[in-house]
Amino acid sequence: MSLKLIPYFVMDGNAKEAIHFYERALGAQVLFSQSFGEMPENPEFPIPAEAKDRISHATIKVGETELMLSDTFPGQPHQSGNQVTICISTDDANKAKEMFNALSDGGQVTMPLQETFFSPAYGSVIDKFGINFQVFTDGKH
Repeated sequence: MSLKLIPYFVMDGNAKEAIHFYERALGAQVLFSQSFGEMPENPEFPIPAEAKDRISHATIKVGETELMLSDTFPGQPHQSGNQVTICISTDDANKAKEMFNALSDGGQVTMPLQETFFSPAYGSVIDKFGINFQVFTDGKH
């Protein structure tokens, strides 16, 4: 089983700019980048034009450390100071569920742990100390 804690920056429409900035300032390498417009289409939830160029997910590497970034969806709240979360990444869905449930105790689930197009088990929670966590399971559906 693998397990990593990855800093995750939530940006307000300027994730592309941040990626380019970290490439120059920190020598970051882009490992993955996808805009909302590049995501698989969902007819029940069409992507508005103003969201298509925003980053839905990106991973960059600075030295030996990975950082993840995304933009908020237009209209989602964004507050300076709350834009850094911790992404817990594992390849074990049972472990993901166990950690998600433990972090939820006394906390607030902001997205239930569920299967998504990019993960067999993904969810987000604010623990009882106010720390934002994303739980991501790497692997096939």
